[in-house]
Amino acid sequence: MKKLQLIIITILALYTQPSVAKLNIFTCEPEWAALANEIGGNKVKAFSATHGKQDPHYIQARPSLIAKIRKADLLICTGAELEIGWLPLLLRKSANKDIQPGEKGYFITTSFVKLLDKGGIADRSRGDVHTSGNPHIHADPRRLAQVAEKLSVVMQQLDPNNADYYQQNSQLFLDKWHEAIIVWQTQAEVLKGRKIIAHHKSWIYLANWLNLEIIAYLEPKPGVAPTTSHLSSLLKTSESQQVDMIIYAAYQNPKSAKWLEKRSKIAAIELPFTIGGNKQTDDLFSFFDDTIKRLVGAVK
Repeated sequence: MKKLQLIIITILALYTQPSVAKLNIFTCEPEWAALANEIGGNKVKAFSATHGKQDPHYIQARPSLIAKIRKADLLICTGAELEIGWLPLLLRKSANKDIQPGEKGYFITTSFVKLLDKGGIADRSRGDVHTSGNPHIHADPRRLAQVAEKLSVVMQQLDPNNADYYQQNSQLFLDKWHEAIIVWQTQAEVLKGRKIIAHHKSWIYLANWLNLEIIAYLEPKPGVAPTTSHLSSLLKTSESQQVDMIIYAAYQNPKSAKWLEKRSKIAAIELPFTIGGNKQTDDLFSFFDDTIKRLVGAVK
């Protein structure tokens, strides 16, 4: 009888123990949710406002997103005006003082790396120009590593009870990450100096890392849909410049890339762009594995 009572008391104690609260993280893009999970493991709950088949420039500040951001302990977004059309509204509607600009819970990844393509002039006639610099830093794993180091520190500050866990996890991730970068760079040796045409100015960090040369864009201006006359001019460019491939993101309409592919006989390659861009990319490592594989396959 006493043994049965002891078992019952033990079970009741387990059920009445307070649950351990996880660090609630709201991210604007899937790559930052993936990075938060690498560092935070089972101590965090990370949510992404966008998915791999969405253009992060253009989403709606839906009520469901407002409900999510209200509960966040930490906000992780790209910045450099990438989310300017929807993030400010979410922040205002959230009434969450902990994740407002200037607070510890407000983490903008582009604040911690050197940006390319800076100095643009904000002018509608020039298309979607990011005056602070190109925001698509996650396409360069070296810059992503810099972000990881800073993010680990912030997570330790926000959740000091698990600080050692975050520090150890981030170090394990970075060790593995730097090893993977060496492998990717070795695999991509064949890409050095290759000429490409890209759909949008979202690949300059990838090109900078792998020494690819982007000679033109399918968009006549950033964010402006390709026109027939512009594509016709690119056809002439591709013939004179010996272009190796055409690349576009999984969320972009492939029609223009396929038009140029058919007439130029240059392969048009769909790249995942972020986590979930295709079925092969479910974390940061597989994202770069798949991206490199597709690029190398195009030239081989």
